[in-house]
Amino acid sequence: MSYFRVTLSYDRLTLDEGLITALLMEKGFDSFEDTEDGVIAYIPDNEWNRNKFEAWLANRFQDGVTLISCEPLMEKNWNEVWESNFSPVTIAGLCLVRAPFHPPDPAYPLEIVIEPKMSFGTAHHETTSLVMELMLGLDMKGQRLLDMGCGTGILAILAVKLGADSVLAIDNDYWAFENSKENIIRNQVDNRVTVVLGDAKTITGRHFQLIIANINRNILLTDMKIYGSCLEKGGSLILSGFYDTDIAAIEQETAKQKLSLLRYLEKNHWIAAVFIKN
Repeated sequence: MSYFRVTLSYDRLTLDEGLITALLMEKGFDSFEDTEDGVIAYIPDNEWNRNKFEAWLANRFQDGVTLISCEPLMEKNWNEVWESNFSPVTIAGLCLVRAPFHPPDPAYPLEIVIEPKMSFGTAHHETTSLVMELMLGLDMKGQRLLDMGCGTGILAILAVKLGADSVLAIDNDYWAFENSKENIIRNQVDNRVTVVLGDAKTITGRHFQLIIANINRNILLTDMKIYGSCLEKGGSLILSGFYDTDIAAIEQETAKQKLSLLRYLEKNHWIAAVFIKN
């Protein structure tokens, strides 16, 4: 798969970085690099249409956001970008997320080794780190778990390290599917994680005690009925990938599935929330 690297500039004093990132994710962008003047955003080539994007920019931001450049980025270059920007991340002082080229640190009781390639999920983005922090506060021992939109497999790996009995990890992107399998083997949890290429329809008829979906607002709303039907009574649903202004819409849909909000975390306007099925 090839990507486009799109460079945008905007006034950071008048426009909110988190809002722009959230809106770009809804347009198909899945990775971002902050710059002094704005942001560099990455989008799969099959999602990119310059004319439509420029029209959307003009309609949504008037002259507030400027498209500086867009260029194709092949897989080799993408991996180099990730490696040059991938620094270790710590979650709640308990879990270290590092790349294979970083040394281990025995000071942390939990360690996850991730080689992201072109997949989302390194704990650098607020949504991933917030979900991981919520997971650290839940009892997962012996549970059957679903990681929907697994990306690098980082959340599935953490679930097993926290005691989950089995995890079904699903992504509809072939590169993420392959990358998840590699990272799951790298972290020696492949005996309890099954990776599947597909979407929410893949889980119809299955049942889980915990479902994690870190995707985006629109997909979460579309698939909420499936999550509700597959979550056991008393089970937990962790959602992220949406903005704080989206909470009302998310709660409205979860309520239809008899899911009530237990708690949520917020960082830079991004939200990760836990719901319980009554």
